[in-house]
Amino acid sequence: MNNIHMKFITEQLALPVKLAWQSLWIHKGRTALTVLGIIIGIAAVIIVMSAGQSVKGLMLAEFESFGTDFVQIEIKAPSAGRNSVESATSLAQGVEITTLTLDDAKEIGKLANVKSVASGIMGQDNVSYLAENKTITFLAGTPLIVDIMGVEIERGRTYTDEEDDNLAKVVVLGSKLATDLFGNQDPIGKSVKIGRSKFKVIGVSLERGVSLGFDYDNLVYLPLQTAQKLIMGVDHVVFITTKLHDPDIQEQTAEEIIALMRDRHDTSNIQEDDFAVTTAKETFEIIDAIFDGITLLIVAIAGISLLVGGVGIMNIMYVSVTERTFEIGLRKAIGARRSEILWQFLWEAIVVTLFGGALGVVIGAIMTFLVSVGASFAGFDWDFILPIESVIISFLFSGVVGIIFGYYPARRAAAMDPIVALRYEK
Repeated sequence: MNNIHMKFITEQLALPVKLAWQSLWIHKGRTALTVLGIIIGIAAVIIVMSAGQSVKGLMLAEFESFGTDFVQIEIKAPSAGRNSVESATSLAQGVEITTLTLDDAKEIGKLANVKSVASGIMGQDNVSYLAENKTITFLAGTPLIVDIMGVEIERGRTYTDEEDDNLAKVVVLGSKLATDLFGNQDPIGKSVKIGRSKFKVIGVSLERGVSLGFDYDNLVYLPLQTAQKLIMGVDHVVFITTKLHDPDIQEQTAEEIIALMRDRHDTSNIQEDDFAVTTAKETFEIIDAIFDGITLLIVAIAGISLLVGGVGIMNIMYVSVTERTFEIGLRKAIGARRSEILWQFLWEAIVVTLFGGALGVVIGAIMTFLVSVGASFAGFDWDFILPIESVIISFLFSGVVGIIFGYYPARRAAAMDPIVALRYEK
């Protein structure tokens, strides 16, 4: 008896879904157009969330290549917040901060948890060899900067502390730049001209590619004091990088650096500081926050297409209710309850949105996979990631869209007077 009862209940629950599917199948063209907006919206959500996770993983991997045991000190516009848009805007507009110096780096290097320290400055100039001439970015730093930044030497060597102190005119070329200037010739021992001065090539870096916006293969590396005195005519640096003995206490070390720098620069709070101290942990947290915010924004934009698809469902459902007015009147005349009519049409909306959601997930996953393959061919270490939360969100959202936008047409169908509905067909 219980099995018969359960079978009856199952059939009664499945009937509205069966009727909804039959109605949608009869009007294939209309159903396809209705579901298209849902497919596009769901696929967009899947692609955006998946790509966002992949790009974030790529960025984190790039930063992790520098290690998780560093603390970075950079110049900051006073009165602006640390790592703020205001500071970046001020520096981009030409505000010069000249108070960060090599002496600051030497004092920071004396702290107990600081294993090594390097400082540097970047600039642009022309580099030439014979008839070859290029505008390049150069990175001038103390000798340890090459090791700290993970630059490997393919040929020759890097420069020494003695060469830095003596303003030696020596350079290390990025691999691509060396090929552009010298072709198949060995550049070691030859001279290039940077600005108006000649520099001896003592090394060529191993090919590395673009990382964090830097094309390492087109960079020129040279001693910090040589660049300060002979090329730029300055005494300051723009960043100081430290490697730590114990990365587990990097926040404590950062506080010690801040206290030391405030004492040296005669400041007392972040609004007066002309420097900013950032730990590796904070860097990773910033990346997380940025990508989570961007992903949320783009998902919200993609959600608009789902809402547009929902409006389309509502319009199609109103058309369906109007076309089937006689059917509604007939069902009500033979005893169909109001709730049964409502659920019959509501299930149509839910089925079409869930079907569109499933297709959207499949299409989004395929597109995401193709993007990962294309990125891998382009040389990026791009992982194929399909976040399970994106699939769950897609199905939940599509179901909610079906209920919300299908409810009003379904309620209109359920509220029809059977006598009026039967007369309408005639």
